[in-house]
Amino acid sequence: MITKIWQDFKKGNFAPVYLLVGEESYFIDETIKQLKSALQKEEEAEVMTFDLNEQPIDYVIDEADTIPFFSERKLIIAKNTSFLKATEKGKEKIEHDLKRLESWLEHPTDTAITVFIAPYEKLDERKKITKLMKDKCTVILAQTPQNNDLNVWVQNEARIHGKAITDEAIVKLLEMVGPNMLQLQMEIEKMALYLGEELEITRELVEDLVAKTLEHDAFKMLNAYLEHNQEEALKIYHDLLRQKEEPIKLVGLLASNIRTMTQVFYLQKKGYHQQQIAKQLKIHPYRVQIISNQRSRPTDQRLLQALYSLAEVDLQLKTTGGNRERHLELFLLRKL
Repeated sequence: MITKIWQDFKKGNFAPVYLLVGEESYFIDETIKQLKSALQKEEEAEVMTFDLNEQPIDYVIDEADTIPFFSERKLIIAKNTSFLKATEKGKEKIEHDLKRLESWLEHPTDTAITVFIAPYEKLDERKKITKLMKDKCTVILAQTPQNNDLNVWVQNEARIHGKAITDEAIVKLLEMVGPNMLQLQMEIEKMALYLGEELEITRELVEDLVAKTLEHDAFKMLNAYLEHNQEEALKIYHDLLRQKEEPIKLVGLLASNIRTMTQVFYLQKKGYHQQQIAKQLKIHPYRVQIISNQRSRPTDQRLLQALYSLAEVDLQLKTTGGNRERHLELFLLRKL
């Protein structure tokens, strides 16, 4: 759907008002970029940006109703359309004239393209303004593709840079970066530039070039520990210490991963599929897939023991001095 809208931009087909909904910043940024590019084909586009957390909706409407001076159409971007989500009464940052917005949406000007950005997981469907905007605007969902769709997107992104990417490389890339599309795009572009005339992105190249995240390293360290690979777990831990990561922070990440694992395994036993588990736990389906595909699944008892041990390490780190790094090191050496 979103790619079809981008194609319409290139053909010069624009709606007067768009509503961008979702937390995937890549799609939000790319949609604005594509709009600007399409408008600037023949002339310099006039672009106005408003923050609805700081400025009233009247500013957006007044600007939209003002005829552009230097172009046929101008682009108006209204960020943080927070009045579309559930908000505790009296907690709104600014008061908006929603009645005026309702009237304006019935007959928006044709000399401006107005984009309302709502970077939220979901909107308050009970509100009249939400229903009206979804009805009157062209809605674009800024959401991360799921599983296979994400793999296809990675392949297409590599193709844009004139490269192919192997299935093993995609798996490793997603494992290291996660479903962060902006970061994925940057890493693919970096690898494509590094390859030069070579055409294929391999797993080895991903391992060599892609920047590891703290979350990825913590998850890898936990898996090594649970698989009784103390040598690998300690190697990752010492690497993180050299990067000046705090042991207490690492304990928190390990504990969080164990809790997530426990919840995923529990819901799987209850018969939930990956999408249902992701929705229930409010995590990305890809993370559920990574946990589900572990080579050797630890028992519930082992996970619980590890969690209790980490709680002890956390207490030691907060109450004792001396060699603080040693406490988590001993945890990683201890076989449960």
